[in-house]
Amino acid sequence: MPENPLLLHWFLPTGGDGRDPGGVTAVQGRTGAATRRPADIGYLTQVARAAEQAGFHSLLTPVGLGCVDPWILTAALTQHTDRIGFLVAFRSGFASPTLLAQQADAFRRFAGGRLRLNVVTGGDPLEQRAYGDHLAHDQRYARTDEVMAVLRDLLAGKRVDHTGEHLRVEGAQLHDPALQHPVPLYFGGASPAAEAVAARRADVQLLWGEPPAALAQRIDRLRAAAPALRFGLRLHVISRDTAAEAWAEADRILSGIDPEAVRASQERFARMDSTGQARMAALHGGSADAATLEVAPNLWAGIGLVREGAGTALVGSHDEVAQRLSEYRSLGIDEFILSGYPHLEEAYRVGEEVAPRLRALVAGAGA
Repeated sequence: MPENPLLLHWFLPTGGDGRDPGGVTAVQGRTGAATRRPADIGYLTQVARAAEQAGFHSLLTPVGLGCVDPWILTAALTQHTDRIGFLVAFRSGFASPTLLAQQADAFRRFAGGRLRLNVVTGGDPLEQRAYGDHLAHDQRYARTDEVMAVLRDLLAGKRVDHTGEHLRVEGAQLHDPALQHPVPLYFGGASPAAEAVAARRADVQLLWGEPPAALAQRIDRLRAAAPALRFGLRLHVISRDTAAEAWAEADRILSGIDPEAVRASQERFARMDSTGQARMAALHGGSADAATLEVAPNLWAGIGLVREGAGTALVGSHDEVAQRLSEYRSLGIDEFILSGYPHLEEAYRVGEEVAPRLRALVAGAGA
C-alpha cells in the first residue's frame, strides 16, 4: 500500500494551446487548431494561476527544439504566482552539471524552494544531433547517470571531484547553497539502460499512461531494485459530468485530427529510439479507428496519434476518472502529472471535480 503523500501536478503548454492535441517538444503534429492560443507570457500566466488556484502542486514544463527555454520561462512565472512549484525539464549532457546546479540553486533560492527537476535524456536521434549530441541510446543514458550523480551531490552542498566516461569535474562546489530547499530529481525512460539510471539516481520515476497491468510489472521491477524510488504518472484527462459527454469530446477530438499531422507524427515516432515512445505507439498502432483506441477501461490512446511522449487520456465521468486514478495509486503511483485541452479551463475542471473525488478515494483506502 502506498505510503507517500499524493501529489497532483499540471502541465504548462509552452508550444501553444487549444481544444485539440498536437506536438509538444517538436513542431510535428502541431496544427492551427492545437495552437490557437499562443504561448505568450500572458496566457501561460493564466494557466499557471489557474493551476495554482485549483490546488495543483507544481507545473511540468517541457524541453525540446519546439519549446521555449523552460528555465527562463519558469523563472518569469515565479513572479506572477505565489505558491505553485515548477517541475523544470532539462536535457542532460547539454550543459555542465556544475552550471545546472548553479541555475537550480539560484532558482530555489529566489523562488522560495519551488523547484523540481525533470531530467530528460532524449529519444529522437535527429533532434539530439540538432543540439550537437551524437551519442547512441545507451551512451546517452550513461552520460545522464554521471550528470545526475554530480548534480545531486552539488545540490546537497558537497564538493565534487568526478572522473567518468563522459564527464570530468574537479573541485566543483556551490557557494553557500540553499540547502533548506531540496530539489527532487524526476526521471523518465523505459529501456533497461534507463531503468538502471532511475534505480541509482532518481527520486521519482515518471511513467506514461499504459494499462495498469503493464505499469504494475515495471513498478514491481523498479521497486525491487530501488525500494525508496517514488513513481509519477503522466496522463491527459477528458472528464465530464457524464461518461457520454466525455466520450463525445474524445470523438470530437478524433474527428478533428488532421490525417497529415498523424502521418508526420507517426513518421517521427518511428525513427525515434525511445522505448517509452515505442510503447505509446504500440497502443494505437497509428490507427485512427475509434473502436481500437480504448486500450483499457477509460484509457484512450487517441492523443498519441499526434502527440509525442504521453499519448493516453483517461476518458469518463468525474467519478470514473477518479476511480481509475485511484487504481493507479494502488499500484504505487505517488504523483500524477495531469493535463487537458485547453489547459486553462481544464485545470479548473480537473482541480474542482476530479481531484476532490480522488483524494476522498485515497483517504478511504488509507493510501
